Amino acid sequence: MISETAAQLQNITQRSIDSSRKTAMIFYTVGVMAYNEEANIQRTLLALLEQSSEHTQLDEIIVVASGCTDRTVSIVQEMQATETRIHLLIQERREGKASAINLFLQHAHSPVLAMIGADIIPEKTTLEKLCTHFNDPAVGMVGARPVPVNDQYTFVGYAVHLLWRLHDRMARRSPKLGEAVAFRNILNSIPVASAVDEISIEASVASSGLQLVYEPAALVYNKGPMTVRDFLKQRRRIHAGHLQVRSQERYEASTMKVGPILQELLAEVPYIIHSPKQAMWAIGTVGLEGLARLQGHYDLLRKRSHHVWQTVESSKVLEDEARKLRRICNSQSVIVFHIFREDADAKMPEREQLLTTRIVRKLLPTLHSYIRREDILSIMSNSGTSNTTMVAVLNADREGAELAAQRLREVMMVQRIPLKKGDYTRLLVSYHAVSFAL
Repeated sequence: MISETAAQLQNITQRSIDSSRKTAMIFYTVGVMAYNEEANIQRTLLALLEQSSEHTQLDEIIVVASGCTDRTVSIVQEMQATETRIHLLIQERREGKASAINLFLQHAHSPVLAMIGADIIPEKTTLEKLCTHFNDPAVGMVGARPVPVNDQYTFVGYAVHLLWRLHDRMARRSPKLGEAVAFRNILNSIPVASAVDEISIEASVASSGLQLVYEPAALVYNKGPMTVRDFLKQRRRIHAGHLQVRSQERYEASTMKVGPILQELLAEVPYIIHSPKQAMWAIGTVGLEGLARLQGHYDLLRKRSHHVWQTVESSKVLEDEARKLRRICNSQSVIVFHIFREDADAKMPEREQLLTTRIVRKLLPTLHSYIRREDILSIMSNSGTSNTTMVAVLNADREGAELAAQRLREVMMVQRIPLKKGDYTRLLVSYHAVSFAL
């Protein structure tokens, strides 16, 4: 009887501990590493300040401005005057991102640290979804899911979308974290010569015995390269950095293994190839990635350093003169639509997702007629679910984005879509908008 009572008390205590872990407030500091980001820094800081905080609390934002020659520093200083949580650290010379991160690590004191690029826009719940994982004491680092806003109906835009789709699938199998991450404040520094800082942090966290977690529901929006030259430049630097980490820190990113990547690529074929042109683009993307990896190997052999990044110009310009594609920092709103079929078979999510994606793709010409010509619509699927996600990037304020979202949602939901044997189906659509009107 005594032993049963003791066991019951132990179970009650354990449930109480588990409950407190689920509801404990997580305090975090965000680091923003910036080099000549006058076009982006204000929007990014506003997006961070507007993050939801039900179970988390933002202690401070530390901006490290490295060798900036534009208005980045003055913009941050202007925001400091009205927001005490923003702190600015200035490096007079550009010494590389790893050096800026080490400066951030020296000044951040919260139990959890997050890092996000100055040209990346997080959804309102992103940091909450990242940081709540740290209620589990076994978790050491969590990464978000990057969503590119490039036009996927150009070759380079298609290549960027394809790479991030594969990154998402690979990260679900074996976490490979980047673009926006959160980790426990257990690091003193990372190697100053690292060209892939997130992987260096991954290596340190993994060596401490803590778990890595990929959180696909934590979305951040970014813009990839828009030219073949810049695509190769970026992928070359990343692969050379991965090789360096594998050589010096004995840690290998999951995306280094070609076999699993090809396996995921084959699984993606129904979603990424819908015409001979897209088949050629897919082959071209594989070829560019292979060339970039060969160049990365060459750089490692020649001991060429990439820790001070060469700027990828096409991902920094506000407008491409040839295609008039705006970068996200020049767009004021992002709308994310989650699309289902009303009669979807929950037992076959992969099949339903493929069917829904095909339906939405056929509707794109109609949807484009309801938005401006320069606005962007991109489709992405979610592995293991039956829904399709469509992202709209619009030059609109909060009110305009809401009106556009309602209009597009209504257009999709009123469609009576024919299926085989005279059957018809309809779409169910939900959405949320992220606006950054200044």
